[in-house]
Amino acid sequence: MSGDLRAAFITLALSLPAIVLCLSVHEAAHGAAAYLLGDRTAHDSGRLTLSPLAHIDPVGFICLLLFGFGWARPVPVNISNFKNRRTGMALTALAGPVSNFITAFIAYCLYFLVWVYGDSVFMQVLGQFLAIVASMSVGLGVFNLIPVHPLDGSRVLDAYLPFSWSLRLQRYQPVIILLFIFALWRGWLDSLMVYASNTILGWAAQLMSMIL
Repeated sequence: MSGDLRAAFITLALSLPAIVLCLSVHEAAHGAAAYLLGDRTAHDSGRLTLSPLAHIDPVGFICLLLFGFGWARPVPVNISNFKNRRTGMALTALAGPVSNFITAFIAYCLYFLVWVYGDSVFMQVLGQFLAIVASMSVGLGVFNLIPVHPLDGSRVLDAYLPFSWSLRLQRYQPVIILLFIFALWRGWLDSLMVYASNTILGWAAQLMSMIL
């Protein structure tokens, strides 16, 4: 029992900085994408940073810790500053999930390095931390691609749907959210996240097998 408690405590202690890292990368990527596309709103609001103080939302932080998916404070974006508003908004929204998938890929690659070359207790703990970062990054990326307001997936969808369709979807948001909750209850998102995680893990394994 003491061993189980110790393992749980270590996992919790490693999960907290992992969550902070995943959320900060996600939101900073939104701001960086908007900045590169011509919108300085996030930059001028101090959101173009990896500092967690600028990004963390307490409820989203707790959800990511407990359930493996969550959110942070939305990055302010002024779409009127984009040359192409639809494309600019879609790319800005996609930047967050994509940054999480890239983070997961890098974390898995480093995990394989630790697994091959690390035999100390510190390296074992580092490997566990990297695995948690990868898992939470995938969860955050997949969760935010769901087309439910105000998640990133809905912003991507809105960017290319006819305006009348977007209004209709917003009208049915309560129904969509209920379906989303049902999907969570049935574990359908768990399967999707496992598939995404295994796919990224496979890519990292292939790359590292060529290097090591």
